Amino acid sequence: MIVSTMNDLPGYEITEVVGDVYGLTVMVRSGLSSIEAGLKTILGGEPRGLTQELHDFRLEARKRMIKAAEDQGADAVLAVRFSSNDLRDQGTEICAYGTAVKVSRL
Repeated sequence: MIVSTMNDLPGYEITEVVGDVYGLTVMVRSGLSSIEAGLKTILGGEPRGLTQELHDFRLEARKRMIKAAEDQGADAVLAVRFSSNDLRDQGTEICAYGTAVKVSRL
């Protein structure tokens, strides 16, 4: 599966737009990363545990988006973006989304 943030794909022709696809996950911080983040707020610095968790959740959202595109028979996902929303005290929603297309090499 080709995944790109670009709207077109050099060397390929878009033969069909399959439609929009997304992958969604909700990140709930572990107790340890929350404690670390709290200490970093006071002491300064990067909360590495929280950074790693956010990285992992973005990868999961991307993986789910790719699966949605594959399920619809797409060859690529273009114009890929990420968004996140705070769910108050419940966690953070992370979404990867883009346009699933079929392509052929020029």
